[in-house]
Amino acid sequence: MADMAEGTETARTSHDPGEPGDDGYLERRTLRRGSAGPLLLTGLGVAYVVSGDFSGWNFGLAEGGFGGLAIAAVLMGLMYTCMVFALAELAAILPTAGGGYGFARRALGPWGGFLTGTAILIEYVLAPAAISIFIGDYVESLGLFGLESGWPVYLACFVIFIGIHLWGVGEALRFSLIVTAIAVTALLIFAVAAFTDFDSGSLNDIAVDHSAFGSNSWLPFGLLGIWAAFPFGMWFFLGVEGVPLAAEETREPARTLPKAMASSMGILLVLALLTFLAATGARGADAVQGAGNPLVEALQPDGEPTTLSRVVNYAGLAGLVASFFSLIFAGSRQLFALSRAGYLPRFLSLTSRRKAPYLGLLVPGAIGFGLAAWSGDGARMLNVAVFGATISYALMSLSHIVLRRREPGLDRPYRTPGGIVTSSIAFLLACSALVATFLVDKDAAFIALGVYAVALAYFAFYSRHRLVASAPEEEFAALAEAEAELSRD
Repeated sequence: MADMAEGTETARTSHDPGEPGDDGYLERRTLRRGSAGPLLLTGLGVAYVVSGDFSGWNFGLAEGGFGGLAIAAVLMGLMYTCMVFALAELAAILPTAGGGYGFARRALGPWGGFLTGTAILIEYVLAPAAISIFIGDYVESLGLFGLESGWPVYLACFVIFIGIHLWGVGEALRFSLIVTAIAVTALLIFAVAAFTDFDSGSLNDIAVDHSAFGSNSWLPFGLLGIWAAFPFGMWFFLGVEGVPLAAEETREPARTLPKAMASSMGILLVLALLTFLAATGARGADAVQGAGNPLVEALQPDGEPTTLSRVVNYAGLAGLVASFFSLIFAGSRQLFALSRAGYLPRFLSLTSRRKAPYLGLLVPGAIGFGLAAWSGDGARMLNVAVFGATISYALMSLSHIVLRRREPGLDRPYRTPGGIVTSSIAFLLACSALVATFLVDKDAAFIALGVYAVALAYFAFYSRHRLVASAPEEEFAALAEAEAELSRD
């Protein structure tokens, strides 16, 4: 076993309960078990994403037109659906807070686990920072309390909502469910109202670029526009893959997680279809392609606010809050798991008396606030987050393929429909989406690569020699290595 755990430090001679190998190490790093059931987890999956229905997706119209964005959204919806089914199987096998990192650790080794966990962390640290800026813009546009968008609003977001998370996971998920329900209800009301003004001729009213290959009224920017619209098609679903990060706080995770993930994905597919068609058909693709609040724009054909447009505007703020709040949860759990296993500094995984990873909440929150206050560029930060997300999607899908081929006899309480065909589709589409990010924002892609390079240097020269063998994800991987060694003997 010494060979199998090469590079893993157990420190069993230490008497500090904060060191690996002591009885107190994992006791000081435990989450509250059984806090989440199917309803709260389904709400969490929708909450991650719902802000993307209110804004962001429409910028894809400027890249691909209605037809290009429609095809991109269908392909990205297929990618997420396939990936969710694959992750549901992996989450049932290893229901820990590590989520994608834990799956990749078993399938691809320590380097694969770290690459995947870092990519997920980039997504879940950058996205809340970006959304806090969008919340500030909404607060200013709505004239709430006379506030202007700026660092005081960003700070209030992080302080208030991290405070709720510190209170307890059950309370946090219930709050998230309530705000998400408000946002989803508003989306349904919007769709009903917008479809009363639906005009199919408005869908393809963007001017055609005749110099683009394959361009026409439905694809005004040609075939390449479909590919360029991939990142914006992702906005309808970005974040739903974070549901497994709640595994250690879930009742009967092997049974509950797959059901909740499938339910949340089904809801998101319906919302994406309704929102996309209603907004573009009611107001026209050209009118909403550059709008910061496309749903409100769709309800104001004369540019004058109506009662319904104001309601949707306030609901947009609720959607942003829901996504901001849930993404903070996801980032804290991924950081907690990586820290507990020694990939990141171990003190970051300490939990409070209420079993909340307080440093896992406070440290990313401080970083996110600092980035928001310093840059004020929410779109750029979201593009960095999307780049990290696509890397993690490719690696998690690959992990499913590897485990299915290498360990066919592994106990699988839930099995992915279609097997490796399903995860292979997700893998290929994720790789295509990764390349597409360079078409949209090269600077954001290179910023993400720079963060990756720093993280990899830290792992290569320091943390990979100090991994914690007793962490659940590491034990899971060590068991596989032991079984492989026995089979060779």
